[in-house]
Amino acid sequence: MTLLEEAPAARNGHEPSRSRLVVVGNGMAGVRAVEEILARDGAGQFAITVFGDEPYGNYNRILLSNVLAGSDDTSEIYLNPVDWYTDNDIDLRAGVRVVRIDRFAKVVLADDGSTLHYDRLVIATGSRSFFPPMEGMWADNTTLTAGVFGFRSLDDCSGMIDYAAGKARAVVIGGGLLGLEAARGLQNRGLEVEVVHAAPTLMNAQLDDDAGAILRRSVENLGITVHTEKRTEKVLSADGAVTGIEFSDGTQVPCDMLVVSAGIRPNVGLAVRAGLTVERAIVVDDHLRSVDDENIYVVGECAQHRGQVYGLVAPLWEQATVLAEHLTGTNPKAVYQGSRMATKLKVAGVDVAAMGLKHPEHPDDEFVQFSEPRNGIYKTIVVRDGKLVGATLVGDVSKVAFLMQAFDRGLPLPEERISLMFDLGTPSVEVGAAELADDAQVCNCNGVSKAAIVSCVQGGQKTVSGVSAATRAGKGCGSCKGLLGQVVEWAAGGAVEEDASASWYVPGVPYAKPELMRLIRELELHSVSSVFAALAPEAAEDAQSKMGLASLLQMMWAEEYVEEHDARFINDRVHANIQRDGTFSVVPQMKGGVTSSEQLRKIADVADKYEVPLIKLTGGQRIDLLGIRKEDLPAVWADLDMPSGFAYGKSFRTVKTCVGTDFCRFGVGDSTALGIAIEERFKGIAGPGKMKLAVTGCPRNCAEALCKDLGVVAVEGGRWEIYVGGAAGAHVRKGDLLATVTSAAEVMTLTGRFLQYYRESANWLERTYSWVPRMGIEHLRAVVVDDSEGIAERLDAEMQKAVDAYRDPWTDGREPATPGQFRPSLPLTVLPQVPVR
Repeated sequence: MTLLEEAPAARNGHEPSRSRLVVVGNGMAGVRAVEEILARDGAGQFAITVFGDEPYGNYNRILLSNVLAGSDDTSEIYLNPVDWYTDNDIDLRAGVRVVRIDRFAKVVLADDGSTLHYDRLVIATGSRSFFPPMEGMWADNTTLTAGVFGFRSLDDCSGMIDYAAGKARAVVIGGGLLGLEAARGLQNRGLEVEVVHAAPTLMNAQLDDDAGAILRRSVENLGITVHTEKRTEKVLSADGAVTGIEFSDGTQVPCDMLVVSAGIRPNVGLAVRAGLTVERAIVVDDHLRSVDDENIYVVGECAQHRGQVYGLVAPLWEQATVLAEHLTGTNPKAVYQGSRMATKLKVAGVDVAAMGLKHPEHPDDEFVQFSEPRNGIYKTIVVRDGKLVGATLVGDVSKVAFLMQAFDRGLPLPEERISLMFDLGTPSVEVGAAELADDAQVCNCNGVSKAAIVSCVQGGQKTVSGVSAATRAGKGCGSCKGLLGQVVEWAAGGAVEEDASASWYVPGVPYAKPELMRLIRELELHSVSSVFAALAPEAAEDAQSKMGLASLLQMMWAEEYVEEHDARFINDRVHANIQRDGTFSVVPQMKGGVTSSEQLRKIADVADKYEVPLIKLTGGQRIDLLGIRKEDLPAVWADLDMPSGFAYGKSFRTVKTCVGTDFCRFGVGDSTALGIAIEERFKGIAGPGKMKLAVTGCPRNCAEALCKDLGVVAVEGGRWEIYVGGAAGAHVRKGDLLATVTSAAEVMTLTGRFLQYYRESANWLERTYSWVPRMGIEHLRAVVVDDSEGIAERLDAEMQKAVDAYRDPWTDGREPATPGQFRPSLPLTVLPQVPVR
């Protein structure tokens, strides 16, 4: 997740040679407009400030469904890292809401008390979820009933994921794109899901009745129940939490959580208070300016142009381009004339494309229809005066490239209309890709044209993944990846290269892990910057590679590793786990999950002193203090006077234990003592991923050792079984039996050797549940237990070096590594107040 630590320095008013451009909205439309402005040398004209309600960087809202489904991590959906704002000299004010625009003073006022003058203002406030009036929906005027969610923001998504844990049934109101994606995502998390849609047809805005029926059949085949033509009147609840819904006919559907995806509404309150003309959204002219104020531009879902409000991304990109052309003066005559509505996406796993008309409207319109419900395929085209004016594809979108081209450009069509749907002697899909116009949009999610892809290939990038990384094509819903590959192959003249970087340990240094480690040793590179200087192309530093390199160097050099603060992620820089509101969680060390009354008193005192909003027991048997302010971290650590529990980094985390033989009548091994000993020895060692362990005193497995990175189980006869590669998070896997030993000392030895081998051979961020099956348990047993490669002694020595290098990171609280290490980053420095009328 991209989060803010250090705020850019505050700027007071104008810089001498540049005008002030303020952008209200850090979403996809607002930042795309900024990107287009920068591409036209706008940085030389404007000092740019971006306000965003959410305390994050700019992310791809389209991919929230992937996060909900668990296929993407939140860190994977960010479009622009915080470094991008800094690198482009943009003053980002994340988590700060603009509450008023004074058009006469040309000032915006924010909820943190700051004010800022503007010369030009861009409003890109987007839209919000619409909650239809429904009895029981709200707990009070501002709070939804517990278990009821919208699905619009990263916080909505995170809230749904957290709430879904342990729940069995969910209802989604709304059978549009977002509703179906939410349903599929919740189903992937193990919930039984039902979709309720008021219209007779799913996705009725894009699909006709026949297409909707086929989509419904495909969705139901996935195990999702669909109710259509149902109007929900009540949200049922008990003890303050949702328990079901009731329809207007009195029938009910029970559920543990409810997602409302019944449409969106533009965020126009700011514009209304500023006196701008607002109808369905903020009314703009063809230059994307408010019709009331030539200094205010509007872009995205909050803009109404010629009576139309757009919710798809492709029109937003077109608007951003025109805005930038006009604002920078690159092309003062640039005008926006509206967008043709065409979309291609994957809905709950089903390919769907729709453009233009769904049905013939004139008597002489040509209409071609193909339906194969059993295979989930449906296609229609509408032709008027020899031009394609509409098409719908469900289940098979292989011809979508040509159809979009024909729709956008008005291309002549083949006489055999059926060939628009199938390859019947007509140009193949590949030829269709080659025939795309240069400005045809290949990736709708990120607005990437064929010309941009071809230019990237001609610039030397000959791999599909490389082009994707450089242009962002294919990094949205992913439905364009096939076409992306075809365009790259065509542009490369068939000479597409394999992506060698797929085997690199980190993206910015072109070596696989074994070769990279060899070079680091030979060249004695002890710091991240030295690795970049010696091994990166043109010695270029790469932000995405820093964390992996820092972890690798710490593993290799132990106490000889040279720490560089800027190479670390925020969690590693402040030794605490950042939360969604910008505060931190603090987890002190409790070896084996064992604590004392003295420690509990200290924790209670700290909680009272710093008004900790939430104290939570973790799954690893630790106590988590949530809601600590960054600037309070050193004082909290000092008052606790306990070591760090390392609950934030890619490192050895915890050893969970049961009570073992001292108290449990079933215990056959002293699991508590062994767990404490393991945690004492390996605490804090760095790795390519988290390392969570457990020791249990009998096969009843109360400490859940079989689903840990390494779990130890006591069995009869004084023996211990060691399991590796288990998981019980987003991935569930029972660990493989590595060895059965007869003493705690052997457990300690094999644990250290296994962890060291994992640290040396796993890819960056590869957890043991992936690494163990990749390597094979037989191979691991041969290396770790039987020493088949003769490296056991070296592995043991390397682990001992890491153990000897341990230091408690919370000692930084006494002597911060940098002056700003614990300086608050949000809210940003309050600027001097500007007089307003």
